[in-house]
Amino acid sequence: MQYSKLGRSGLLVSRLCLGTMNFGAHTTEKDSFEIMNCSLGLGINFFDTANVYGGKKGEGITEIIIGKWLEENKARRDKIVLATKVYGEMGNWVNERYLSAYHIKKACEDSLKRMKTDHIDLYQMHHIHRDTPWDEIWQAMEQLISEGKIIYVGSSNFAGWDIATACEEARRRNLLGLVSEQSKYNLFNRFIEREMVPACNYYGVGIIPWSPLEGGLLGGVLKKSDKGRRASEEIVNKLKNNYQQIEQWEKFCDEIGEEPSNTALAWLLNQPGVTSPIIGPRTIQQLNESMRSLEIKFNKELLSKLDKIFPPAGISPQYYAW
Repeated sequence: MQYSKLGRSGLLVSRLCLGTMNFGAHTTEKDSFEIMNCSLGLGINFFDTANVYGGKKGEGITEIIIGKWLEENKARRDKIVLATKVYGEMGNWVNERYLSAYHIKKACEDSLKRMKTDHIDLYQMHHIHRDTPWDEIWQAMEQLISEGKIIYVGSSNFAGWDIATACEEARRRNLLGLVSEQSKYNLFNRFIEREMVPACNYYGVGIIPWSPLEGGLLGGVLKKSDKGRRASEEIVNKLKNNYQQIEQWEKFCDEIGEEPSNTALAWLLNQPGVTSPIIGPRTIQQLNESMRSLEIKFNKELLSKLDKIFPPAGISPQYYAW
């Protein structure tokens, strides 16, 4: 396994991050345990979850599964970097959502109980909430840090100017601020290159891409169009509207002799500022196969070919200013 610093922090995380969103909702507890065991055996030390994962509002089922796994062998806790998120609706009362200091404190303590741990290594804001002032958000995070309940703070689904604002407000309080940002990023969806990537690179915020295969569209969809999520209406429609592009993509993968899913992950690993793409294997086989992505290398010619198939979004300020 390869490791990289999480943003500008000194924390080392595996170049692939285990996403657990399927645990409980689509993957049984038993299979979830097996995937986590196998991941740890492969050297993956970065586990990502959220309090809203699991399929049932307010129950935090995915966090509960992780907690049971950690309780089964307490030595596992010190071998992983555990990340979860706050923001989502955890009940029907008005303050059981978003980023008020009230909700951040309660959500954190509830996540700790579910995961049977005394601290969260990376506590991430799942979305931006512009109705809550940064003074309040950072005060809440600072309190949790001082109490030893969280170590690092990250974000998810922020805009570039949200990253800049969050980092500058943290700097005013002499805090480390954000060390990571989770954004949707893949060859098919390169929009964060306009502002998010430059902002993250400037502030030393590590990028953790989610949906690296665009829901399966980049995973060999033409060969597997009748299987799993690739048969969903959304993927069928995307394929219909972008058939020629995907056909060129899979031809490219055939030419270099690599599986599309691994090639898509490898491309992300070659992008500046990317720390760890999130993988969400449903089987041990999928998990093992994804390790190949760490070995695939691209030269300038291959990267240029991919840019022709999936044009860059354009980097700000050059994108709109001159």
